Amino acid sequence: MNIEEIFGIRVFDDAAMRKRLPERVYESLSRTRRLGENLDPSIADVVACAMKDWAIEQGATHYSHWFQPMNNFTAGKHDAFLSTTGKDGRISLEFSSKALIKGEADSSSFPSGGLRATFEARGYTTWDPTSPAFVRDGTLFIPTAFCSYNGEALDAKTPLLRSMQAVSQEGVRLLRALGNQTVTKIIPMVGAEQEYFLVDYKLYDQRLDLKICGRTLFGAKPAKGQELDDHYCGRIRIRVGEFMQDLDKNLWEMGIASKTKHNEAAPAQHELAPEYSTANIACDHNQLIMETMRTISKKHGLACLLHEKPFANVNGSGKHNNFSLCTDTGENLLKPGKHPENNLQFLLVLCAFLRGVDLYADLLRMSAACAGNDHRLGGCEAPPPIISIFLGHHLTNILDKIANGSSPEQLTRETMNVGVDAIPEFLKDETDRNRTSPFAFTGNKFEFRMVGSSQSLAYSEVVLNTILADSFHEFALRLEQADNVEDEIRRIITDTMHDHKRIIYNGNNYSQDWVEEAIRRGLPILKSSADAFRTLIDPKNIDLFDRYHVFSPKESSARYEIQLENYIHVIQIEASTMLEIAKRQIIPSCIKYSGKIAQSLHEITACGMTPKRIQNHLETVTESVESIMALTDELERILNLSTSFTDPYRRAQYMAGDVCDAMARLRARCDALETIVDQKDWPMPTYTDLLHRI
Repeated sequence: MNIEEIFGIRVFDDAAMRKRLPERVYESLSRTRRLGENLDPSIADVVACAMKDWAIEQGATHYSHWFQPMNNFTAGKHDAFLSTTGKDGRISLEFSSKALIKGEADSSSFPSGGLRATFEARGYTTWDPTSPAFVRDGTLFIPTAFCSYNGEALDAKTPLLRSMQAVSQEGVRLLRALGNQTVTKIIPMVGAEQEYFLVDYKLYDQRLDLKICGRTLFGAKPAKGQELDDHYCGRIRIRVGEFMQDLDKNLWEMGIASKTKHNEAAPAQHELAPEYSTANIACDHNQLIMETMRTISKKHGLACLLHEKPFANVNGSGKHNNFSLCTDTGENLLKPGKHPENNLQFLLVLCAFLRGVDLYADLLRMSAACAGNDHRLGGCEAPPPIISIFLGHHLTNILDKIANGSSPEQLTRETMNVGVDAIPEFLKDETDRNRTSPFAFTGNKFEFRMVGSSQSLAYSEVVLNTILADSFHEFALRLEQADNVEDEIRRIITDTMHDHKRIIYNGNNYSQDWVEEAIRRGLPILKSSADAFRTLIDPKNIDLFDRYHVFSPKESSARYEIQLENYIHVIQIEASTMLEIAKRQIIPSCIKYSGKIAQSLHEITACGMTPKRIQNHLETVTESVESIMALTDELERILNLSTSFTDPYRRAQYMAGDVCDAMARLRARCDALETIVDQKDWPMPTYTDLLHRI
């Protein structure tokens, strides 16, 4: 496999455009893609024709407007290029500028939060020229935005593009105030680490909970989990390695620079990380990565699990959002340089993050909220549901010194020497890493570790871009009115540390001391997703999104309703699946097993023996089955009561509390029974089967 030959062959990228488009058309489209200029409608027919010809050469017979509705998945209907020309039965292959630019989907069939009623069905998809089209499975996929007939955003992409526009406008304004007249655009850059599990598909197919819910609702702790730390970055198993090679090939062909692959901490857990790219393309690529993982894994007899917590008692899966800001002149605004203590522009941008994250910590927590993440956050290397920023002691000290009116000391980089002459020395990083922090500075970027593995990246990007736009706006106002810009930067740093230093925490985020300290500092602690969702309708947050034209108040309210509804449905489906498994699999299987023990006990007793321990075992199993039946009835009763709540927020709280508690009680009893029932009689593969048999 020659990577250079296959990379991007299925993408209508810059190289393909340059080759196939007239120079005037190419330059016009390039300006739209690079600078965000309005698309010249006169070039659309030429682009559509070239795109169609290229796609047909790639084996495409159909095209599809590919969009991202508010359900963490992608969608699109497929139309053939084929068109009949008359009574003679001849056909032609057509793709017009109208078909490229505008499509229509039934908007009432997707989550809308009341923006669309069933009788108001029209929704539009419109071409996003900043993200390249690609061919997959015989279809030309055209990345698009999705909006209602009235123009409201019904997708993840539209608000993302709006937020990118906002942070660019305000960021350029800030740089202008600093005297930079060359930068014309600020570009959010993202590198998304994707964690996932792989299990044998035949075993997966025997687990109704995995198939329906994506996670195990039952499962006793295996004898061996991740206690030996022998899986992380260890030898990749043959089947997994073959899957990874196939996955890389498919992603490379679609122009996705899949770069890093390794085993993660938990058995059967792995990670893929692509190179950085522009935020909207990174979000598109991450959706493609997840879709490709699911399809390629099946070809290798594996099932890819993207749930945040598919197995209890081992690590869950996240999607680490590595975020930086670059200018169109190639400068990373989060690069400290050799002497960060003298790099006032870097320190100013750092303060913009401190201010934004502190003022809108609730929104950042909301952006990573979902039912699956409720099981993951707060342990096993996942950050707790308390937003804080890790800067490291050196950067924190620099900001403190400036805020106190003194000069920060220059850091002397240390050399690492491991004590073996043959091993070369190297420079240590300025600070250690903090794997427990939800939002950590890692040298030239921030890593937001809270996003769940199944979630769209777009939501966290929307929040980050918007809160930074707000900080840039406020800082630019001050600098534009200042007589001395350098002195004003120092005053901004001083004010930021005075008002927002509480968001900095460089310690162990898992400790109980931090929870108590966070409460003392007044930081929001939103343990459940239901509470996190509610921040979307906080007046200050509605005003923020409206001010920067990211969400209208109506769109904010709609997203709040959609998130609550999805949360309720997920738990409802999990509870219903749990009831089905308990009633139709576990209870009948264990009754059958009890019958076998009773028969054996009868035969042994008939021989004149009195096997007390066998009698005790039978009683334990029987009592457990009785208890499980009672707990099943209890869960069913509690679940049925959930329909009595008319207020979605109260219902979501009830689902997160009473329903999940009842599910936990039923699971605990079933998991205990699993450990004493004959493996042949247990009705589903165990954790040992799933985690250790690939």
